[in-house]
Amino acid sequence: MTKEKDNVKIIPLGGTNEIGKNMTVVEYKDEIIVVDSGLKFPDDDMLGIDVVIPDVSYLVKNKDRIKGIFITHGHEDHIGALPYVLKQVNVPVYATKLTAALINLKLTEHRIQDVVTVNIVKAKDTIKLEKMSVEFIKVNHSIADSCALAIHTPLGAVIHTGDFKVDFTPVDGEVIDLQRFAELGKRGVLALLCDSTNVEREGYTISESSVGESFKRIFHGVRGRIIISTFASNVHRIQQIIEAGVAQGRKIAVSGRSMENIIPIALDLGYLSVDEKHLISIDDIKKYPDNQVLIITTGSQGEPMAALSRMANNMHRKIQVKPGDTVVFSSSPIPGNEKPIFRTIDRLSKLGAEVVYGKLESIHVSGHACKEEIKLIHTLTRPKHLVPLHGEFRMLKEHRDLAIKMGMNPSSIVLPENGDVIEVHRRGIKKTGTVNSGHVLIDGLGVGDVGRIVLRDRKHLSEDGIITVVVTMDKESASVVAGPDIITRGFVYVKEAEALMESSRKVVAQALYECEDKQITDWNVLKNIIKDTLKNHLYEKTMRRPMILPIIMEV
Repeated sequence: MTKEKDNVKIIPLGGTNEIGKNMTVVEYKDEIIVVDSGLKFPDDDMLGIDVVIPDVSYLVKNKDRIKGIFITHGHEDHIGALPYVLKQVNVPVYATKLTAALINLKLTEHRIQDVVTVNIVKAKDTIKLEKMSVEFIKVNHSIADSCALAIHTPLGAVIHTGDFKVDFTPVDGEVIDLQRFAELGKRGVLALLCDSTNVEREGYTISESSVGESFKRIFHGVRGRIIISTFASNVHRIQQIIEAGVAQGRKIAVSGRSMENIIPIALDLGYLSVDEKHLISIDDIKKYPDNQVLIITTGSQGEPMAALSRMANNMHRKIQVKPGDTVVFSSSPIPGNEKPIFRTIDRLSKLGAEVVYGKLESIHVSGHACKEEIKLIHTLTRPKHLVPLHGEFRMLKEHRDLAIKMGMNPSSIVLPENGDVIEVHRRGIKKTGTVNSGHVLIDGLGVGDVGRIVLRDRKHLSEDGIITVVVTMDKESASVVAGPDIITRGFVYVKEAEALMESSRKVVAQALYECEDKQITDWNVLKNIIKDTLKNHLYEKTMRRPMILPIIMEV
């Protein structure tokens, strides 16, 4: 029996008004469950940053109430932040078999596998907590073992779709469990938290199995080597690549760290099936004629250090692209990656390779539901309330408009921002506050130690360079003993700007002599005078504003 004031709190900490970094909190009374723990790649202005993860300070404050982190699938934007989060909030993790294997791989790399519990579940399993329970429901996506979650509360079920599509002919034969969605809809769904990534696309997403026919068509008649790049996590895509290659009598080699990590795991767990006689080491590709070699590689997004990018730049230690090779991009560009991808395509073409990519052939299909599939999930679940997730604002808004067209009351829909506290009860849904949220920047081993000020300085350095002014001064009299010497990086090439450097030394020296006459002895004041004097002089001469770093040596 629930009281009128009872409510379920939904708090997205990532994945709204952005692509990636997915993390959602669901609370009922003193129990918290966390759905996913993902990362995203940095924006163009986040110079030097490796990845971005959610701010989990709210979870740290409430870690005693957290019953577990429940993972929908094994993509980086859903599991990538786990090693960083679990170091702060060590709670049980629940994931399906392939997802758990990928998580354990990451935890091993971060040397925390032995102190974290990763529980393996399967579709239709239910994890029972004291007040809530979490049910895993089979869905289709671009990685095996993907699930939606039905979070059962005394007020009704909260369905979190995760990333999904409706595929009636999946490669592994395991179709989405639409029957279970319908059963939950009949019982009553309190709220639907639904993937919005492809809501702007009309119709239905094409089945993954259709890609296999394209591979067979493209591979047919190719006389040279075939080099094909795709996401390492898409084991169903890799299965179809292997089958098409074997049908053409080719040996299969693998290049790229993530590909080399994931394929053995998928083979061991039974998600990939291939006779070992068809697999060869990348070291052995030269032992076979070109028309008997197929190389599966990373780098479909033009990542600078990925295997395909190194091939395109003639930097790969074992593979040199040559005329006669056919390179296939079996992926679509993640928004923002278009330039590096097309730069890689251009370089491969200049090396003489025939390059096949998505706009020319049907060699990639999305893993996300289009408009009609989203409408189907709405129709089956008949939710009282809707919180669109996983998308930029225009996608979330389009999802809201779609639900309204289907008859949902606008007051039953909330467009979330990361950090919003959304309270859902039987009478309605509303935002009631916010918690700390945002970006935590990962730079090397540093977690969160790079903020806006550091990024601003990096941007300044990247645009205008730096000038260091070194001057040696007497500690007592503040008189100049030696210098000023000027060192420049990223501003001008000194040998071509000797006159500018000489005039800069003179204006700084003149300013310091004037300070000596005025008996100014405060080092901070002197540094500011150096900066201001030199800044004005350089801007007058060059119309540029480099970063100026004064260094005063005491003697």
